[in-house]
Amino acid sequence: MPAYKWKNIMISKNQIKHIRSLEMRKNRERHGMFVAEGPKVVADIMAAYEPVTLIATEEWYQQNHITPRTADATVTEDELRKASFLQHPQQVMAVFNIPRRQISPDACSDSLCLALDRIQDPGNLGTIIRIADWFGISTIFCSNDTVDAFSPKVIQASMGSIARVNLTYTDLAELIGNLPEGVPTYATALNGKNIYSQKLSPNGLIVMGNEGNGVSPEVMAQVKHTLLIPSYNPSSGIDSLNVAIATAVTCAEFKRRNELY
Repeated sequence: MPAYKWKNIMISKNQIKHIRSLEMRKNRERHGMFVAEGPKVVADIMAAYEPVTLIATEEWYQQNHITPRTADATVTEDELRKASFLQHPQQVMAVFNIPRRQISPDACSDSLCLALDRIQDPGNLGTIIRIADWFGISTIFCSNDTVDAFSPKVIQASMGSIARVNLTYTDLAELIGNLPEGVPTYATALNGKNIYSQKLSPNGLIVMGNEGNGVSPEVMAQVKHTLLIPSYNPSSGIDSLNVAIATAVTCAEFKRRNELY
């Protein structure tokens, strides 16, 4: 390994201002950039995309054998805190270009895809992205009114999985209407049929709905199969599961079923 060549490039007030501005969706969209923080999240995304800017402590650069470029900055923990969105910053943050992906509905012909209808909580969306990555689901379609997948909170909750999952925003009812003939469509619903007794396909589209209202009527009207995750404790008073938990249970059952048969 070549000798480490250290460059000490200070962070400017303008850089901090620019990074902080990316907390707002309108600025992320205007600049086409998003922010990631922490060693694992940054490393996972760097494995897929070249960062526009790295802001890190000297210790992080040296541990990772990275020489700062002109666009990068070396910071102390106190300086990192000024730019960070986290309560406890973790050595490194990076700015990346938002990937622009055009995903065809044909992706659902050969594999399972997820569709997310009006998900509003950033933590839920980030967790669902991570769940998709865990279960080998590489395509997610989001309704246009779903929370922005490149907000700092979603990026942190996804724990780097955003780099391995193809995600796009679209009109879900139109998407389902344009799926190739014969592609099965599913949605979770309180009036659905028990997921454990239904035939589940190894391919198709699974729709998960809004935290409070579920799948919208216009999207549900396009779906062929509705599924219910049954409660085994009716006296609990719980009427539904958190959408991220429901996504995990649903994906696990699809994968389990199609490995058994």
